[in-house]
Amino acid sequence: MPNSEGELVNASGFKLLGHPDAASGETLIANGFDGLNVINVNNRILQASASEQGVLNVNLPSNASNIAGPNLPSANGANAAFSAKTSLIAYDSLGTEVTLDIYFAKTGANSWEATAFNRAGATNGGFPYAGAALTTAALNFDPASGKLTAASANALSVAVPGGATLNIDLETTTQLATGFAVIEARLDGNSPSVVDGVEIAANGSIMGILRNGTRLPLAQIAIAGVPSPDLMTREPGNVFSVTDLSGDVRIGTAQTGGFGTIVGGALEESTVDIATELTEMIQSQRTYTANSKVFMTGAELMDVLVNLKR
Repeated sequence: MPNSEGELVNASGFKLLGHPDAASGETLIANGFDGLNVINVNNRILQASASEQGVLNVNLPSNASNIAGPNLPSANGANAAFSAKTSLIAYDSLGTEVTLDIYFAKTGANSWEATAFNRAGATNGGFPYAGAALTTAALNFDPASGKLTAASANALSVAVPGGATLNIDLETTTQLATGFAVIEARLDGNSPSVVDGVEIAANGSIMGILRNGTRLPLAQIAIAGVPSPDLMTREPGNVFSVTDLSGDVRIGTAQTGGFGTIVGGALEESTVDIATELTEMIQSQRTYTANSKVFMTGAELMDVLVNLKR
């Protein structure tokens, strides 16, 4: 859990160490703690990220009418026509929302054009836009399967104004004899937001859950191991320290090199088998009772012998 400064600590106040950037790919120091830092979830407060990757999966109606070249959306004319339209929200480098209008226009048998515009330049919500199209791609479909052909474009590369180049995957787009439908639409990136929670994956990656629901990689937990863990010294606060008998420390990450798996948000149960312990306790009580009877009988016999001598 984070303390008042945003550092992840356990119940005893010991701070969690790891690599500050889970995606850095930095090589760990195998035999020491150099390069590890205290993991702080407040380092990403008000962090914004530009949209760079996305997926748009739609179905285009195969029975749509063809649109002549001068009236295609890519021409950006006042009389532009289109067969289908959807919009996506992307983010620039400062986390500002940029609405992208995506137009689909049928240009011929099994051929389509996909065009993206920045809605900020729309005239009364439509054509003509103040600026040229951000990108245009020609889509070609297999008439037998309705899927994109190998020679067809399968993505839109959009230079988001004020942001990064956004690659929108269209690979699963189809052309079938039904209406236009958006099956899947998602883009990465986020507006400025604070870390509202922390999630730890099985491999030790710490994800910060922003208030807007976005997940950001914060750090990678480091795991230490020794050849003889039973010979480590127990310290206050449920921690252990390395000794000469335990062997030198080895640093790694979960799910690699035999370091096991991390279970986040869980409390370890007792390793004691209650049924076995209860059975052994009853057996011990019976044994004690039987031994007590033996001592009592021996004491009584001694009393008899002493009385006989008298």
